[in-house]
Amino acid sequence: MTFTILLFFAGLTLLYYGADFLVDGSSRLALSFGVRPLIIGMTIVSFATSMPEMMVSLLAVGQGSSDIAVGNIVGSNIANIGLILGSSALLMPLTVPRGLLGRELPIMIASTVALYVMCIDGALTQGDGIVLLIALVLFIGYCLRFARQAGLNPDLPGEVVKEESSHRGRDVLYIVGGIIGLGVGANWMVSSAVTIARAIGLSELFIGMTIVALGTSLPELAASLMSAAKGEMDISIGNVIGSNIFNILFVLGVCPLFQPIAVEPSILRLELPVVLVFSIALIPLCWHRHLIGRWKGGLLVLGYAGFIVTMMLR
Repeated sequence: MTFTILLFFAGLTLLYYGADFLVDGSSRLALSFGVRPLIIGMTIVSFATSMPEMMVSLLAVGQGSSDIAVGNIVGSNIANIGLILGSSALLMPLTVPRGLLGRELPIMIASTVALYVMCIDGALTQGDGIVLLIALVLFIGYCLRFARQAGLNPDLPGEVVKEESSHRGRDVLYIVGGIIGLGVGANWMVSSAVTIARAIGLSELFIGMTIVALGTSLPELAASLMSAAKGEMDISIGNVIGSNIFNILFVLGVCPLFQPIAVEPSILRLELPVVLVFSIALIPLCWHRHLIGRWKGGLLVLGYAGFIVTMMLR
């Protein structure tokens, strides 16, 4: 058990430095191309921080633990909004880009609704996975098209873009190093947490929905908190919204291709409705003054704490 605890804290250390490298590399890469950090947060950072969910869910499906695979994604998306976005806002009030309400946020809600509909029959099939992956391709195409239409960031002086463009190789190494640190760190933390949880007799659904979900969301938490602390609000918000989209379209698109995933009926009654409530609640929270301030962040964190307590009581 001592080794398991040491592994947990070693994973935490890797998460911290992985997030630092990923945020630094991503923000500087955005500068070098003159694009808005929101696009980087929605794509590169979101994809990178969704990799732990992908690895854990694939491993769970391969071992026949569908409850952990589905619970991991649903629980991660709840944690992304309630805990991560809420904690980031508590650290530093987040300015919401005006276009987010009309574009990316509806895409996240539509993806969540689609997942709920697909789970009604009690399973995610290969056909469901293909539909989700097609939607992922369309989403990535939309992000690339929006990046071209938005053009260069007008707030960036030309000399800054020119200076940063000479360091793209370094920035890519930072991003790759950050991804590796996040992936390994999250894996160490999750494996140690699951070992402890199973030793005290917790169910797989509870482990997947809480401990594993929180563990695989730690890269998003670390990246978002680091982004907020460094004033990169667009990366912080874009990471959460983009990660939720990638978790559904990418992770739950790929996993059923290998093996259909059974869905517990209880997920349709509690966890998936909770994801929808959190997602839809972001509309008024973001609309009001286009700012997620500390009191709004506190509400999100309290909502997440209430969800965890409900899971424990159930």
